[in-house]
Amino acid sequence: VAELWKEAGLPDGVFNVVHGDKVAVDTLLHHPDIKSVSFVGSTPIAQYVYREGTASGKRVQALGGAKNHMSVLPDADLDLAADAAVNAGFGSAGERCMAISALVAVGPIADELVAKIAERTRTLRIGDGLRGTDMGPLVTSAHRDKVAGYIDAGEAAGATVVLDGRKVEADADGEGFFLGPTLFDHVTPEMSIYTDEIFGPVLSVVRAESYDEALALINANQYGNGTAIFTNDGGAARRFQNEVQVGMVGINVPIPVPMAYYSFGGWKNSLFGDSHAHGTEGVHFFTRGKVVTTRWLDPSHGGLNLGFPQNA
Repeated sequence: VAELWKEAGLPDGVFNVVHGDKVAVDTLLHHPDIKSVSFVGSTPIAQYVYREGTASGKRVQALGGAKNHMSVLPDADLDLAADAAVNAGFGSAGERCMAISALVAVGPIADELVAKIAERTRTLRIGDGLRGTDMGPLVTSAHRDKVAGYIDAGEAAGATVVLDGRKVEADADGEGFFLGPTLFDHVTPEMSIYTDEIFGPVLSVVRAESYDEALALINANQYGNGTAIFTNDGGAARRFQNEVQVGMVGINVPIPVPMAYYSFGGWKNSLFGDSHAHGTEGVHFFTRGKVVTTRWLDPSHGGLNLGFPQNA
């Protein structure tokens, strides 16, 4: 990478896009001219980047995977919660790190909430984006097949398929990597549709009897990127924001992306490194502080003094 940089005649300090595979990545991670590395991707690769980069003496922030939960308490406005679940679960076809992919319905509201989500989801138009489309295709054919495989696995594991995205009829001029929104109910924590980050339009509803059970479920997950709670109880919201082990929290906000002047990033297996992205943490990560102590002495101030230096 460094040689290509020089051959292109690029001066120091110029940003450039370098395309490549593991060879290019390893070059960046090990080259002495690279002082810091910021990465976003899957958790296994984030772990690799963090390990290799820090072993080479670099500062590394490596953002990994996510399994974002949205907990809905019995006192919540279910219409607003259903709107939020559809928006956060199927926006960008679920292909974003802040997507809500696990909804925890607390208490007796699950049946009604699932029905409201399904009702809204059925109104979504799937197509190629050229004509009033709500949701477009997935990024590649291989990824579309991978996500469809998760739907197969969820059904085989016993989850209830409320809406099946494999049967989508897309509004498109030609072929595309289309998969409709899929809604599962009665999902349990050992199912792959719950444990894995699917990165597609698949929303899994898990049922919990109480706030404490919902909180324990979220905190037991290996990821801690983003989470949300929907409630009209201020006390419950305060407890949740203090007790949940997740880096970004939304209260009646389904996609808790902070403003750019705050830090961005999760906890646990969602981020490796001491510094989050954005905000003051992001500025500090890409700068290196230097402390200079200066004193212009008059000759009369000379002499021996073996004590601690003083700046007075």
